[in-house]
Amino acid sequence: MISRRDFLQVGMAASALYGASGFGNWSRLAAQQALTQDQLLAAENFGNVSLIHVTDIHAQLKPIWYREPSVNIGVGPGKGQPPHITGAEFRRAYGIADGSPAHYALTSGDFAALAAEYGRVGGLDRIATVINAIRADRPDALLLDGGDTWHGSYTCLQTNGQDMVDAMNALKPDAMTFHWEFTLGSERVQQIVEGLPFAALGQNIFDAEWDEPAELFKPYQMFERGGVQVAVIGQAFPYMPIANPGWMFPEYSFGIRDEHMAAMVEEVRAAGAELVVCLSHNGFDVDKKMAAVVPGIDVILSGHTHDALPEPVVVGDTIIIASGSHGKFVSRVDLDVREGRMMGFRHKLIPIFSDVIAPDPEMAALIDQTRAPYEAELSEVIGTTDATLYRRGNFNGTWDDVICDALLSQRDAQIALSPGVRWGASMVPGQEITREDIFNVTAMTYPEAYRTEMTGEFLKVVLEDVADNIFNPDPFYQQGGDMVRTGGLSYTIDIAKPQGQRISNLALLSGEAIDPARSYTVAGWASVNEGTEGPPVWEVVEAHIRALGTLSPGENTSVTVIE
Repeated sequence: MISRRDFLQVGMAASALYGASGFGNWSRLAAQQALTQDQLLAAENFGNVSLIHVTDIHAQLKPIWYREPSVNIGVGPGKGQPPHITGAEFRRAYGIADGSPAHYALTSGDFAALAAEYGRVGGLDRIATVINAIRADRPDALLLDGGDTWHGSYTCLQTNGQDMVDAMNALKPDAMTFHWEFTLGSERVQQIVEGLPFAALGQNIFDAEWDEPAELFKPYQMFERGGVQVAVIGQAFPYMPIANPGWMFPEYSFGIRDEHMAAMVEEVRAAGAELVVCLSHNGFDVDKKMAAVVPGIDVILSGHTHDALPEPVVVGDTIIIASGSHGKFVSRVDLDVREGRMMGFRHKLIPIFSDVIAPDPEMAALIDQTRAPYEAELSEVIGTTDATLYRRGNFNGTWDDVICDALLSQRDAQIALSPGVRWGASMVPGQEITREDIFNVTAMTYPEAYRTEMTGEFLKVVLEDVADNIFNPDPFYQQGGDMVRTGGLSYTIDIAKPQGQRISNLALLSGEAIDPARSYTVAGWASVNEGTEGPPVWEVVEAHIRALGTLSPGENTSVTVIE
C-alpha cells in the first residue's frame, strides 16, 4: 500500500513530467517572441481548493529588473539542496534550457543579455491580471500575502506604507503575515491593521509584557473553499527585535514558537480543518525544519529568504512553496482534499514577464495616481551604470559595493559596513540611475549613515555574529539575510567552522592586517540602535553617484570563502 508521503512525491514527479507543476511548457520555449500570456497562465484545473501566493513584494508597484543570486550556500541539512543551488547547477536540477525564459527568471547567468531579450519583471498591475485570471478559473481561490509588502520604495516611505496598503486592498487578499511592516512603528502598524479588510495573521506575535498572543493579530483564520474547511495559520518573521530595531515595536515579541504552532494545528484540526496552510515568513530552511517538527501542516507558503523554486519541496506530508520576491512570481497551488486530508496537488510558479502580461487597467490607474505627486523626484536622473547592479548573493553584490564606496568617500571612513538585506531591484548596463533606483535599495525607516570608531577585535565580533546568523547548521538559529557587506576590508570565511572561528585574515585593502587592539573609522547604516545619528543613506549614495557620473563596479574579490 502506497503511503501518503509517497503518493505526494509520485504526484509531484508525474506533474513535473507532464507540465502540470513547475513551469510547464513555457520553460522550453526558446525566445520571448514565442511566449504568450495564455501560455504563462495555462493550467488544468485540479482538485477542489486553490491557493494563490505572493510574498516579499517590497513595495515594487512597477516592473523592475531583478537578478537572482549566483551564490546561495546552504549548510547542515540544507547543503547542496534547493534553494541552495544556483546557475547551471540549478538549471540542470530542474531541466531548464540555457537561454530559455526559465533561465532568465530563475538564475543569474547571462543576466544582462537575457534581460535585453525578455524585459522587466513584476508590476502589481501585471500581478492583478494574473490573479484575476486564476480567479476566473477558480472563483473561490485563496489569495495569501506572505509579508514584506509595505516596505522598500520611495513612495512607500513617503506615504508611510499607504501606497501598498491601497494597492493590496484592491487585489482583495484573504490574509497576510508580516516582517518589515513593523519598521513603520507599532502605532502605524496598528492603525493599518485595524483597517484591513482581510485577516492579519501571526501565531507567533505575542504581547511582550504579558507573554501571550497579541490581540491585534489572529493566529489563524478559517475559510470554506470548494466544500473544504481550510485553516490558514500565520507565521511572522521570528527574529524581529534582533534583525530590526526592537524599539520601534516594543509592545511585541516574536520567536519561532514551534510548540505554539503545533498547538494551533491541533486546535484548527479539532475545529474541523481538513486542510492546514501555514502562511510563513520564516525563511525556507526554517520552514523545512518546522515542517519536520510540527505535524499536521499540509502546505507551507514560504517567504523571507526570497527563494523561487519551480517545484515544491516535500518534507514528510508537507509541501513547501517558494514564490520568489519583488513581484517577480505568483504561485498557483491546486489541491485535492478529500476525506479530511490532502490527497494530491498541482503547482505552477508563474513568472511575471511585464512585456508578456497585459497590465490590469484599474490597478495601473491606481498605481499611476499614487505615484503622480512624486513623479518629478522619482524620475530625476542621478547618473548611469556601465555594469549590472544587483544585491543578492551571500557575500557581496554590485549595488552593495556602490553603497560601501559611497560610505567610504562621503563619510571619510577607512571601513564601510552595509547590511546584507536581500531586498532591492537590479539595474542593467547602460541604464540611467534615477532617485527611485537609489531608494529601491535604501528605503527604510532607520536610514542614518553613522560614523564611528571600532577596534579590530570588535570588527571580527561583528562579522562572526552575522556569519553565525546565516551559516549556523541548525535552521532555527538562522535569521535569513546575507553576510554584512564590507568596504575597505578583506577577510576569509570558513563556513564549516563553529561560531567564533569562521572569520580570519582580516586586512585593509592595502594589505595591512587588522590589529585587534587598534581603532578604525567605520561608516555604516541601518543600525538597530535607537538614537543613531547621520545623514540618510540615500543622500550619501546620491552624492557619491553624482560625483562619479557613471558607475563601473568591478569584480569584488575581498572575501575568500572556504566551504
